Amino acid sequence: QVQLQESGPGLVKPSQTLSLTCTVSGGSITTNYYFWSWIRQPPGKGLEWMGAIVYSGSTVYSPSLKSRTSISRDTSKNHFTLQLSSVTPEDTAVYYCARELRPYGIDYWGQGTQVTVSS
Repeated sequence: QVQLQESGPGLVKPSQTLSLTCTVSGGSITTNYYFWSWIRQPPGKGLEWMGAIVYSGSTVYSPSLKSRTSISRDTSKNHFTLQLSSVTPEDTAVYYCARELRPYGIDYWGQGTQVTVSS
């Protein structure tokens, strides 16, 4: 059973960089052919896929967030990290990490973590 757990600060000031880590257990983030994704849900809105780091280490990003998003990993710790720069209150959301197998979709989700952008 794969488990994902998000961690990071719940409050970030505007213009700062949001940083979250997803720690994975029960499976390796280098296993073929999985995508390890970040997804968010702003209050009252739908889910937004932000980007992913692929089993090979390459990354893919949503075009709308690409200029502000960076996803990296530490294979020795079996975790991957999201950094979102220059945040504004519109980046307030519940942030989820997830495992994705294309084209089938997401099979495991983290529980989600609330991040609020406010001064």
